[in-house]
Amino acid sequence: MRMLLAALVTTLALLTGCSAPKEDGQTLRVAATAIPHAEILKQVKPLLAKEGVNLEIKVFADYVQPNTQVAEKNIDLNYFQTKPYLDAFNREHGTNLTIITGVHIEPFGAYSHKYKSIDQLPDGASVTLPNDPSNNSRALLLLAKHGLITLKDPSNELSTLKDITANPKRLQFRELEAAMLPRTLDEVDLALINTNYALAAGLNPTRDALLIEDKDSPYVNYLVGRPDNQNDPRVQKLAKALTSPEVKAFIEQKYHGAVLPAF
Repeated sequence: MRMLLAALVTTLALLTGCSAPKEDGQTLRVAATAIPHAEILKQVKPLLAKEGVNLEIKVFADYVQPNTQVAEKNIDLNYFQTKPYLDAFNREHGTNLTIITGVHIEPFGAYSHKYKSIDQLPDGASVTLPNDPSNNSRALLLLAKHGLITLKDPSNELSTLKDITANPKRLQFRELEAAMLPRTLDEVDLALINTNYALAAGLNPTRDALLIEDKDSPYVNYLVGRPDNQNDPRVQKLAKALTSPEVKAFIEQKYHGAVLPAF
């Protein structure tokens, strides 16, 4: 009986070992927002496959989970954010996420379904803008650059509503999660929208934006990882692929200036 029990235990252990999923050391998991980040990653997937790396793209609709998942090591990397946003996230959450390489710029824009020109914006206009610190200040800097408000320090990348020193049109601001901003266009006079969400909502930044950042925008979108994996050969292969001539050509042909290569 004891011999039979031992045999059964051994057999079960072997079967369990055989059925256990094997960790694929050549798989790289990357979190991204849908447009344009996931679209760009799809373009490099075949390039990485030739290098022996299987790229898994995890699409997220928000700006928090991609960082949280990387910090908790559930996902290897993410690709969706600017340096000011990353700096603010690291500071607020006690994380140490690290820039790998810069890939593209998405000129930030102001949109309206009610007006064709920013000059038509009335006194007391309702304005929605992102509620996260870096994109909130980015929206305010764009408004300040075009004279709609005055900021205490126009070069401060973390300006807030409290830093407005003049608001001649008495604009009425409402701060919302960035992903929700396109939905407000039928309700408000002006919405300041990140380009990835503008594109997903069918807006063309170069055609539809009443105000838009120029090509000298410092808000590059980065591939981001952790100190423990930033030098991983798989990560370096992805960084090289994302800054390749093939990707540059894809960005220029696909987005017609709504997204600009940063390399």
